Amino acid sequence: LQILESSQIDMDDPEKKEMFEKGTHFNPVDLVCAVRDYKGHKFDLVKYVDKATGFISYKSKNGKDLKALELPGLWNGAMSDWNTVFVEVPLSTFNPVKTVNDLLREQHQ
Repeated sequence: LQILESSQIDMDDPEKKEMFEKGTHFNPVDLVCAVRDYKGHKFDLVKYVDKATGFISYKSKNGKDLKALELPGLWNGAMSDWNTVFVEVPLSTFNPVKTVNDLLREQHQ
């Protein structure tokens, strides 16, 4: 199981596009990560990185289109061979902060 960015999915492949369009969940924002094992020893998180994982994404800045090579972040490739448990939580817990203005919302007071 791996979290995928939409840019990692071949939308020209009808089967993959259909799977994407029928998806019911998206990249979680609330993450809980245990950085120590049950005995209190630190996990060596570097050994879980899949260095062969990466993808091209398309972004824009100041009206200019850009192509970016993105290396895997936590849980979308950087945590290869890591045990992950997904827990569905109420939508009310979803309070992302994308801009500084989001911090003014009631949920962040």
